[in-house]
Amino acid sequence: MSATADSSAIESVLQEDRSFEPPAEFAAQARVQAQQFWDMTEAAKADPEQFWGELAERELHWFQPWEKVLDWNLPFAKWFVGGKLNLSYNCLDRHLDSPRRNKAALIWEGEPGDSRTLTYAQLHREVCQFANALKSLGVQKGDRVGIYLPMIPEAAIAMLACARIGAAHSVIFGGFSAEALRDRLNDAEAKAVITADGGFRKDKIVSLKPQVDLALADGKAPSVESVLVVRRTQQAIEMVQGRDHWWHELQPQMSADCPAEVMDSEDLLFILYTSGTTGTPKGVVHTTGGYNLYTHMTTQWVFDLKETDVYWCTADVGWITGHSYIVYGPLSNGATSVMFEGAPRPSKPGALWEVVEKYGVNIFYTAPTAIRTFIKAGEDIPKQYNLSSLRLLGTVGEPINPDVWMWYRRVIGGDRCPIVDTWWQTETGGIAITTLPGAAASKPGAAGFPLPGIQTDIVDRAGNSVPANRGGLLAIRAPWPGMLRNVYGDPERFRRTYFGTIEGVYFAGDGARKDEEGYHWIMGRVDDVINVSGHRLGTMEVESALVSHPAVAEAAVVGRPDDLKGEAIAAFVTLEGTQQGSNSLADELKQHVVKEIGAIARPSEIHFTEALPKTRSGKIMRRLLRNLAAGEAIAGDTSTLEDRSVLESLRLS
Repeated sequence: MSATADSSAIESVLQEDRSFEPPAEFAAQARVQAQQFWDMTEAAKADPEQFWGELAERELHWFQPWEKVLDWNLPFAKWFVGGKLNLSYNCLDRHLDSPRRNKAALIWEGEPGDSRTLTYAQLHREVCQFANALKSLGVQKGDRVGIYLPMIPEAAIAMLACARIGAAHSVIFGGFSAEALRDRLNDAEAKAVITADGGFRKDKIVSLKPQVDLALADGKAPSVESVLVVRRTQQAIEMVQGRDHWWHELQPQMSADCPAEVMDSEDLLFILYTSGTTGTPKGVVHTTGGYNLYTHMTTQWVFDLKETDVYWCTADVGWITGHSYIVYGPLSNGATSVMFEGAPRPSKPGALWEVVEKYGVNIFYTAPTAIRTFIKAGEDIPKQYNLSSLRLLGTVGEPINPDVWMWYRRVIGGDRCPIVDTWWQTETGGIAITTLPGAAASKPGAAGFPLPGIQTDIVDRAGNSVPANRGGLLAIRAPWPGMLRNVYGDPERFRRTYFGTIEGVYFAGDGARKDEEGYHWIMGRVDDVINVSGHRLGTMEVESALVSHPAVAEAAVVGRPDDLKGEAIAAFVTLEGTQQGSNSLADELKQHVVKEIGAIARPSEIHFTEALPKTRSGKIMRRLLRNLAAGEAIAGDTSTLEDRSVLESLRLS
């Protein structure tokens, strides 16, 4: 395929012809079956307001009905205008007059081996008590609260307590530095911060309260009046008189009676910051009603939730995946949601599979990066555990290479579990594209179809639709309930960032193609495209070709300046098990890419490495690799880098 007809197109030449129908028994019992999915898709397209209005009325509790389903003033949307509800009420109170009252809401496993289970009644009590604790410190409806916690039950309790009293939360991932924390607290003008002495990760204590102290030092975050601290690691910390309060001293003395605040559908629910290579972080704004409905429905549809399921999303609540698919979506549906503090580590490489076996997890949702780590560790580790409880697998965070998908299906899913590969963003609020597990065949590496009510299109820079199998820009042409409403305090940045590239439509920032059957294939961020001699190649496809070689566990591909080609392909590769890098293996891998894709995709150089630079949420930081490949100084924010030693070793290699 040539890119000359449209210079904005992305080449798509990696072939993947495998597909897997859902098992007959699974499909027969699925919450959404094939004909139902297409009927819902058509209904949502024909009359989106009626479609979403009927779901909102049936699925959520409202204190007061709305007057209008949608008020759309491009690019600003209001959903369920005039409707009154409370997300904490929808996640907790409405389950208490049913058998769910004594059902496990949260199952938590700590890295050192401690654990805790909270029923819906118990979680409701803890949330109400902590909501009253916040009130006792002067936090009220409309205030913003920073949450800087490890993956412990108090993180979910704090989020639900904020939602209960109408205080917007801004969860800040525990891997952020004091400076990054301060920036986010100041932008949100947070009135309080909820933190812990520290948390456990990979057999180490990660200190948190000292980072809060640094962020607040010398009055540099003047809006913060109170700090609430969970005792988790028992490490010695300083407590500032009058400002700092221990959770375990304040919360238990509070009343468990805290009626949920009546919230307008468009009242601010939370701010979640996304960072880029330059500029200040963007505070993505989500509001109450539309977000509640969208996460509720997508959790139900995509994960085929049954009343007896034990569901586990391995994300951190510091990211949108944790917001939508650990806390709000599952609890709104009355599900049992697993939270896990730790990670696979040298002392316990099978940590995740131990949790699956211990709790009989049925649904497992994780990132392709994690799966590649499992592959590198070897399939002997998961084989030591009983994974037969699993019935559905999911992936999130970035495109998944077909061979990684196949390993996941075979080794973890026992060739019996459908896989839902999900595409979405902080900005979409919830899953936008996937293959519903009982409704259609899955294709390794394909995200699948837009969910009902999501009107996607693959377009060129002028906004024109491109033909099937032609790479282009992934856009959404109509509003949906879970969409972001603004960039906090900066509506012009919101307009420019999300609706300024292609007039009149939301541009996701990703390249994609759609095949003849309508399956969407995500080709990576547009800024992760390499232009080789006029051909625009998606990095995901070159990476998939490398990973399909039996010696390769993981690969990251970037472009570097080249006088002849414009850009040359530089590949960073980690190898399987005991494999060793060599010139002959590098040549073999280059030829393998040629065989899989074509000569245009041959890497100019291959760097063998023990590990790749990743964020704490598991995403490869390709921009740092671009700096290294070009011989440039590392640029931009590195506060989310999990292991700085990886970067140093790459610099020296």
